Amino acid sequence: MSKPTEPTCADCGQLACHRPERPAPDFCLGDATPPAVLDGTVTAYRDGGPDAVLARAAAEVEGLYYGKLTRVEETLAFARRIGAQRIGIATCVGLIEETRLFATILRRGGFTPLTVCCKVGGTDKTEIGVPDELKIAPGGYEACCNPILQAQTLNAKATDLNVIIGLCVGHDALFCKHSDAPVTTLITKDRVLGHNPVAALYTAKSYSRRVMDEERLKGL
Repeated sequence: MSKPTEPTCADCGQLACHRPERPAPDFCLGDATPPAVLDGTVTAYRDGGPDAVLARAAAEVEGLYYGKLTRVEETLAFARRIGAQRIGIATCVGLIEETRLFATILRRGGFTPLTVCCKVGGTDKTEIGVPDELKIAPGGYEACCNPILQAQTLNAKATDLNVIIGLCVGHDALFCKHSDAPVTTLITKDRVLGHNPVAALYTAKSYSRRVMDEERLKGL
């Protein structure tokens, strides 16, 4: 197995930041952080600004409901604690039924859900430079995902918090990049594993051992 050329947190066996009674490794990122930078992040969580509101709300939800609430319920609890009312939902068209149900749950919780589908704008993939042969079904119209327009649409609706439901890898990155409101994820897409991507890691030494094949991975 290949070894890291630049060790980081995944290569740490101590996790001294979490368990301070343990010695930190020589490459500890926390120890390498200049005190002024570390103090700056802590100040951001203390100063009452938007980052502080998000950080405290997240910690409060974790502390009060650890192991008690589903991710759906935690999302509502978090939204309430940051004072969010208008909740944007950036959804994959393939999960529109799940989105409809989540929107109903939001309404019952007293929120205003505002949904925008990934295919908004109805633009064929070839119009953005995708060769026809790289479509899922070549030879016909196939709408491209438009995460930038999803973000712009929700920005125009002045959402307080945006929730991702099943956007593709990369499309989610574009949506987060262009969203004015803070973004959290409810569902991460994995078409093979029923939108449960961590299963590939849990079964990496058995059913999903192909994910550990270096030669195969380098060819993806």
